[in-house]
Amino acid sequence: MIRVAHEADAAAIHAIYAPHVTDGMATFETVLPGVDAMRERVRARLPHYPWLVWEEGGEVLAYAYAYRFRERAAYDWIAETSIYVHADAQGRGIARRLYGCLFDAMRLQGLTQAVGVITLPGTASVALHEAMGFAPAGVWRQSGWKLGRWWDVGVWQKELQAATIPPPSPTPFAALVSTAALAHVMEST
Repeated sequence: MIRVAHEADAAAIHAIYAPHVTDGMATFETVLPGVDAMRERVRARLPHYPWLVWEEGGEVLAYAYAYRFRERAAYDWIAETSIYVHADAQGRGIARRLYGCLFDAMRLQGLTQAVGVITLPGTASVALHEAMGFAPAGVWRQSGWKLGRWWDVGVWQKELQAATIPPPSPTPFAALVSTAALAHVMEST
């Protein structure tokens, strides 16, 4: 089941994320944030952008979220996205379904572009993003130092919907949480 994350999911989100911080290169975060920090991230982002979880039998197995791409107002229609799936739940199609739902929620907000930032080579992440319709948009060479080496970072971009002139202001995610439109998106995924 896909649902909107809530602060009580912080421990499960932390458990999924922790190996990527301590032993992986999917994130350039090098100090593991605590459960309280994860709770604060969920709380702070949900008013503005979707943060969704995949839950089975009461256990959160994956999460995906969008967040502000840049601080300038001209970027209000684009958001960066992230997705993490518990190691035991990978290879089951959860990432594609959860990411698809995230993009549909972003479309409901009026966002026009999604950006994925991937530490290279990131073979599985590149494959997922390209399968979801992202196209390569550039590479930042030797942009992150982690695990004793420099890493390149690839940027992928996905058009969510055509931009209009003038664009309407994006709808804050909090305004969509109780709508039939969002419920339909989450149920149909």
